[in-house]
Amino acid sequence: MASVDLKSVTQPVGIIRMIATILACICFSLVASAGHVASSYWAWCMFSWCFCCFFTLLIVILEFTTVNTKMPFAWEDFTAAHAILASLLCLSTSIIYPAFFTCGTCNRQIGATVVSWVCLALYVGEVVLTRLRLRSTGQTNGFLSTLPGIMKILETFIACIIFMSMETPQYSGSPPMQWCVAVFSLCFVFAIILVLLSLAQLTSFIPFSFDKLTIVYNILATVMYMTAMVLWPLYSFSIRQNNSQLVRNHDKLVVVTVMTVFNFIVYTLDTMYAIRLVFCISNE
Repeated sequence: MASVDLKSVTQPVGIIRMIATILACICFSLVASAGHVASSYWAWCMFSWCFCCFFTLLIVILEFTTVNTKMPFAWEDFTAAHAILASLLCLSTSIIYPAFFTCGTCNRQIGATVVSWVCLALYVGEVVLTRLRLRSTGQTNGFLSTLPGIMKILETFIACIIFMSMETPQYSGSPPMQWCVAVFSLCFVFAIILVLLSLAQLTSFIPFSFDKLTIVYNILATVMYMTAMVLWPLYSFSIRQNNSQLVRNHDKLVVVTVMTVFNFIVYTLDTMYAIRLVFCISNE
């Protein structure tokens, strides 16, 4: 028999989610009404607002109808991860969109930017309220809401920024650059696999320690990103000098370089924390 949970939409987290859904929809509508722009950054902003709007609304509906209690995965872990990811998405759009698509007389674009920042504040508020609620009740959440899980979300998010900034002329015909693309792709895929295994609570079915598997992956990913961190700027900017199209896309080359360095740092911290967690804290 179907039932509804009114508390899910009257408590602070539920109210924040409903407002965030409306604001994300407003951002999408304002930008869409301003016209299409042939840019991967524009597409990323539109995707981010649509993603936040759709999944936040889905969470509200599932909790209101209590269908979330029948989900075959850790629901609290999923909602916590979604709030963190939505915060990152809104942060990126709030920076990227005004930097590339807003002018002093672009009223709709300015409005979308302001609303996007408000939406970011709401998602950050949801993250904070969720943390405070778990701390007050003494509950423990799943992997994705712990520090290693948050770093996994951050690693995949940064990889998406890298993919968005890459274009075929940047790496075609250059083996070192193609190696960098392979590094970004492989690390992204395996990070997604680890996230899905944790979310679906399938780690217990792995015939060896999931924590040690994560450490091995983190070490390999860190080393691979170290090579990409050296090769990408070394070869991309030397190729750029002889390619007029890449000269026009200089900003994107810089974004990929900076994001590669950031992800290397995140993977390094993730590796250090995982080693400390498994080999130091667990033995105390």
